[in-house]
Amino acid sequence: MTTIATTHVGSLPRTQKVVDFIFARERGEDYDTAAFDAAMTEAVDETVRRQVEAGVDIVSDGETSKISYATYVKDRYTGFSGDSPRNAPADLKQFPTFLERLAREGGTPKYARPMCTGEVRSKGQGELEKDIANLKVAMAAHGAERGFMNAASPGVISLFLQNQHYPSREAYLAALADAMRAEYETIVAAGLDLQLDCPDLALSRHMLFADLSDAEFVRIAESHVEALNHALENVPQDSVRVHICWGNYEGPHVCDIDMAAVFPVLMKAKARYLLFETSNPRHAHEWTVFRDRKAEIPDDRVLVPGVVDTTTNFVEHPELVAQRLERFTGIVGAERVIAGSDCGFGTFAGFGAVDPEIAYAKLGALAAGARLASDRL
Repeated sequence: MTTIATTHVGSLPRTQKVVDFIFARERGEDYDTAAFDAAMTEAVDETVRRQVEAGVDIVSDGETSKISYATYVKDRYTGFSGDSPRNAPADLKQFPTFLERLAREGGTPKYARPMCTGEVRSKGQGELEKDIANLKVAMAAHGAERGFMNAASPGVISLFLQNQHYPSREAYLAALADAMRAEYETIVAAGLDLQLDCPDLALSRHMLFADLSDAEFVRIAESHVEALNHALENVPQDSVRVHICWGNYEGPHVCDIDMAAVFPVLMKAKARYLLFETSNPRHAHEWTVFRDRKAEIPDDRVLVPGVVDTTTNFVEHPELVAQRLERFTGIVGAERVIAGSDCGFGTFAGFGAVDPEIAYAKLGALAAGARLASDRL
């Protein structure tokens, strides 16, 4: 019998102790680095324990030590200073009263987004190696056989940390690809899967490129994938996961580009595992894109649909999870489907729409649904 494996997108809720340390560093305050490291080790151990307890097969470190999935690079690479302009997604601008409510209720996370003002170069892999060690020790302690670690794609860095140094967007992407290469290779060399977070392939359509046509945006997205594939030149495709999304926030999402438009771009990424949203109400119907364009899905790709939502506190029924999975096993076969989440549960340190305990309940429902679907194969 084929058993459908389980995973998620990467980030998980952080403890207040971890959040306090991260923001002390973010604000440039003095803090005890040994105590910081100890807190991260302790938190990753607990994060992995809870994933295993919930039934997750392919675990992560929860992105515990990072301020966010994209802007963490400012702490590990040179060339960033000042502040980037904030640009609300186009859908929120259409509903200004809702945007005001989000801001008033603390629904917009506060963290530094510096500009690229100089040459981007790695400061070394020391912080990454600590993350890797924490994850591997926790996996060994709790019996997790397979793990993955997130890394920002060149395109998503260019979305949140905008260019004020390189002569063009293309030059900036090329520099980012060259700089990030060692990070990607280090993760895979450690025996972990590498997950590239690529919301730039969809989210940036209604953030940075709202004035373009869909066709013009798709050409930009293709250039982002080309930069990413260049950075992955020395990384085996079988070890790579790519995640695409339209923004991990509860909102109208009426400006989201259709999956059908970016589908060919996603298929060009040098990645075996493709993670995407299929649970939220704006994209749940788009499983039919994969059904109708099955011939365009390379035979070596594994689909990792999001079968639980990450912006609401509803805990999905396992039967619903199973039904969502069966849509995709019916397209590519059960051996090429893994159960995932729409996005992360802790995209930004100290910020998350889903209660931490409910996040793990959702992972438990994900695992229960995967077992149901596996039993029915």
